[in-house]
Amino acid sequence: MAARNGRPRPFLRMRTVAGQVFLLQVAIVVLLVIAAVSALVLQSRADGEQEARSRSVAVAGTFANSPGMEAALESPDPTAVLQPEAEAARKAAEVDFVVVLDRDGVRYTHPLPDRIGGTFVGNTGPVLKGETVVEEIDGTLGPLVQAVVPVFGPDGKVIAMVAAGITVDQVSGAVERQYVLLFGSAAGILLVTTGGTALVSRRLRRQTHGLGPAEMTRMYEHHDAVLHAVREGVLITDGDGVLLLVNDEARRLLGLPADAEGRPVTGLGLDPATARLLSSGQSATDEVHSVGDRLLAISRRATDREGGPPGTVTTLRDTTELRALSGKADVARQRLRLLYDAGTEIGTVLDVVRTCEELVDFATARFADYATVDLSENILRGEEPTEARAVSGLRRTAFSGQDRATGFFPLGSEIHFQPGLAVGAALLRGEAVLDTDLAAHRGWQEFSPERAERLLAHGFHSMIAVPLRARGLILGVAMFWRAENPHPFEEEDLSVAEELVARAAVSVDNARRYSREHAVAVTLQRSLLPRGLPEQNAIDAAYRYLPAQAGQGGLGGVGGDWFDIIPLPGARVALVVGDVVGHGLHAAATMGRLRTAVHNFSSLDLPPDELLWHLDELVTRIDQDESAEDPGNAVTGATCLYAIYDPADGHCTMARAGHLQPVVIGPDGDAAFAPVPGGPPLGLGGMPFETLDVQLAENSRLVLYTDGLVEDRRRDIDEGLEILRGTLDGHAGRSPEDTCEAVLAALVPARAQDDIALLVGRTLRLDADNVAAWDVPSDPAAVSEVRAGVSARLTEWNLAEEAFTTELILSELVTNAIRYATGPIRVRLIRDRTLICEVSDRSSTSPHLRQAATTDEGGRGLFLVAQLAERWGTRYTDDGGKVIWTEQPLLDGTPE
Repeated sequence: MAARNGRPRPFLRMRTVAGQVFLLQVAIVVLLVIAAVSALVLQSRADGEQEARSRSVAVAGTFANSPGMEAALESPDPTAVLQPEAEAARKAAEVDFVVVLDRDGVRYTHPLPDRIGGTFVGNTGPVLKGETVVEEIDGTLGPLVQAVVPVFGPDGKVIAMVAAGITVDQVSGAVERQYVLLFGSAAGILLVTTGGTALVSRRLRRQTHGLGPAEMTRMYEHHDAVLHAVREGVLITDGDGVLLLVNDEARRLLGLPADAEGRPVTGLGLDPATARLLSSGQSATDEVHSVGDRLLAISRRATDREGGPPGTVTTLRDTTELRALSGKADVARQRLRLLYDAGTEIGTVLDVVRTCEELVDFATARFADYATVDLSENILRGEEPTEARAVSGLRRTAFSGQDRATGFFPLGSEIHFQPGLAVGAALLRGEAVLDTDLAAHRGWQEFSPERAERLLAHGFHSMIAVPLRARGLILGVAMFWRAENPHPFEEEDLSVAEELVARAAVSVDNARRYSREHAVAVTLQRSLLPRGLPEQNAIDAAYRYLPAQAGQGGLGGVGGDWFDIIPLPGARVALVVGDVVGHGLHAAATMGRLRTAVHNFSSLDLPPDELLWHLDELVTRIDQDESAEDPGNAVTGATCLYAIYDPADGHCTMARAGHLQPVVIGPDGDAAFAPVPGGPPLGLGGMPFETLDVQLAENSRLVLYTDGLVEDRRRDIDEGLEILRGTLDGHAGRSPEDTCEAVLAALVPARAQDDIALLVGRTLRLDADNVAAWDVPSDPAAVSEVRAGVSARLTEWNLAEEAFTTELILSELVTNAIRYATGPIRVRLIRDRTLICEVSDRSSTSPHLRQAATTDEGGRGLFLVAQLAERWGTRYTDDGGKVIWTEQPLLDGTPE
């Protein structure tokens, strides 16, 4: 009950605004509930009919396709077989009937046995053509929904039909059973909404204090008179920033037009800052804005608190007398903005010198005319700063200012701030120094009196010196000067300078630490990569290695890509390219281990697939060992491509472990990817590797690379591979060096996301005159013939001095092959950078060097070979045999 003038009155008196709103809301709710119930009833009926259609089709189709249907139809009495099954299906599916018909529509089954044999009521014509019919009819069971589907025989023809349906009474009954719940829910909704409406009306009554329309009009007139009489500007806007109400004082202060109400505040011609505040929706308290020649204190509050309408109320007070205070506020705002900009413009890269240059450039652009940064020598080298040399052994690192002052601040000059002088002592203690009048000679000139006089003569009048401190240690000194600006530095400038230098010092220290770590990592990586091409006559090679740019992961510039050219016995050469996933010291160290392992395995003269198998075992052991100590140090992925090229016959064998396929360029310039069988990446284990054997013509080019060359965020890897092939195709005359340059120009972006290793080899062939071969029968008498042929060939090669040693070596090797081996024996002599002797047979047994006892009659031949030859070894061939080879140095007679 509400009371007014001491008299109670009903809660919802119809003459009040609240009562009228209540009646209107109740009427709307009743209409909505009636409409909703009607829609639900209609929807329920429609859903029931649709359910009946769907269930009829499903039951009829399932029964028509059930096993044994064809056999039942062909039986002497189909009704006896099908009637029980149809009734069981009808009850299980909860339909009213399942009827089986012959092609003439005669019923085999029916829920009412007396209807069996009668003619089915419905449209069966389309069913006989193989279609399904769903219809509503008045059948033998009354109005119903039924579906008729065909039964197909083995030849695809319709041999019978199955009908299933549900009566309308059953569908209607299912719908009518929902009416109780439906109307009960509607009644509940009506009750709840009526209660909610009552609560809303009660709240409206409290807000309007039970006033009627006339009383509210009278109250508005009183409030409007007061609003326009106050000497404070008032503006009311809605949630969209449209001006709803403005009093006379606000019009005067803001200079608003007569038709301002109803327009957006952004279209009233206000200055941008004031318009932005009035339209933003944010709260403000005495925020000072300059409007024309006035300073207005603007306060702003939202009107939607405690259930009010969306919008804002803004009050304006004329505070022109606060102009001086506003000027100081602007200065403070500018200084804060300066420090914010410094955070985004200083220390953008991990480079010590560049960070110092950003500091001096920022300072001269904002508050100083000249600026310098002097750093300790050990900071520039990436070493830890030391307190003893903080201000006595500095190197001028950065300068910014007009060119005419360059002579006063030469870059690279050595700077000394003696600790015994006032400025040096203050800097050594980590304190900043402010000198507002350099002409007063308060100690700064004692470092260099002659230079001080020159600075004063050119107008330098004030200075700030601030030590760069990080982690409690002094890294150097930053100095700021004013000459062109007539205003000297103030205490506020000193605070700004100290803040700038403090932020820059942290960036300098971070860059120093990064530079040191980066230098260590790069040194390690360079020590692990090849520093040049080995001497060999198998290929003419060129290579490129491009590290990833700094900031692309890890230490930037340090990764796990590597390549190698390894000379092998028999004038052959191995080409290797590999990639360890990731960047940083761990990837570089892992790369070094794998590269060393490849060198060791290649010294055993293993074929490519066996070498990759051993390398895979090694990576697996590395993973197991390192994962046990630190799971983060496991090898996350490594790939490798290994190829062996023989210049004697042009034969090339390749195998790869998870690596991209190489490109082979023929002598005519046609480029194609070599179909090397793919193997799993190193470290997965358990899978064998396969090889590709190809015959390369002379002057072919073999291009090996890592994925960083073709993979990029801007394109798919398949697109990169096609660009690579297109760049290589059609250029028969390119040298390996030119090929490298063309590939990098076409594929490598300005800032590479990953390491890139590229190796290009142009195949060469040994001159036929530098290779001699003999087939040796398994007869000891043939050894003398071999010696004679070798001696004659060495004489032709101007290597007569090597004939005696070579004959001894071949005599021992051929004799051992005749004595212990089987199959054909072949001797090959190659003149390359060394003299190579090869003896091949079909035996897989490898000879072993041993020390013969004094009583042994044999066992000294291989020892004699090892003493006479510079190198010797054994390699196995694909046909199950082996080749024993030796190398002898050539003093002269080496072919070009």
